[in-house]
Amino acid sequence: MNIGEAAAASGVSAKMIRYYEATGLLRAPPRSEGGYRVYDAAGVHTLRFIRRARDFGFAMPVIRQLVGLWQDPGRESHDVKELALAQVAELRRRIGELQMMEAALARLAASCHGDARAECPILEDLAMPRAGDRAAPFPADKNSSSCHAHQAPESASRRRPASRAARS
Repeated sequence: MNIGEAAAASGVSAKMIRYYEATGLLRAPPRSEGGYRVYDAAGVHTLRFIRRARDFGFAMPVIRQLVGLWQDPGRESHDVKELALAQVAELRRRIGELQMMEAALARLAASCHGDARAECPILEDLAMPRAGDRAAPFPADKNSSSCHAHQAPESASRRRPASRAARS
């Protein structure tokens, strides 16, 4: 099957298949007389394996290890389990970060009046520097925390696009 058919059969885009080949994660398949890649069932199976590992959020270097272990009949399952448990820990860490972001954003949304006022605690919080941020390379604007600090100049916002007749 060609790369398009392999992509459809595996759920991996043709672009990613080429990337996996270029990085050595997937063995380059033989080519037809016309120079097209010709994939077999084993290649598609490997692509499905890679896609499934990506679905679990494994990083590419770990996927490379997993493919190697999968293809090694002498592998030891404890090596696979170790990689899986490390990914579980990483997912839990990310879930914790997402939960903290969710709580912080919910607090900000609750503090916003959501009416016609210009004051916006959400925008003010987003504009605040975080610990470790470098100083801005431009002079600080005394109004930088207001909602209007980053809007286009009044004249620019009133400009209308040229009419079709004027463009011709």
